[in-house]
Amino acid sequence: MLCAIYKSPKKQQTYLFIKKRDDFSAVPEALMKTFGTPVLVTIVNLATKDKLGMADINKVKESLDEHGFYLQLPPPTEDLLKEHKAAMTAEKEQGAE
Repeated sequence: MLCAIYKSPKKQQTYLFIKKRDDFSAVPEALMKTFGTPVLVTIVNLATKDKLGMADINKVKESLDEHGFYLQLPPPTEDLLKEHKAAMTAEKEQGAE
């Protein structure tokens, strides 16, 4: 199964996988507006791949079959301050016992 992978010029680390190069007919219009003008990254044969860099290959294949596209979003950013505060609160609670 060949698929074309495009990156978003508007959203960092956001990629769109589609079945056929330059055929965005399966992609909702609202998503295309948010995504921006797609920039081709590569064409991949998913049948010869065991895994992909950041996406679960089985989810990609399933989404391509069911919806005609797969959207890969960037991983959530870490909130180190929030984690630190939670650790400090837990430390205080343990000390109070």
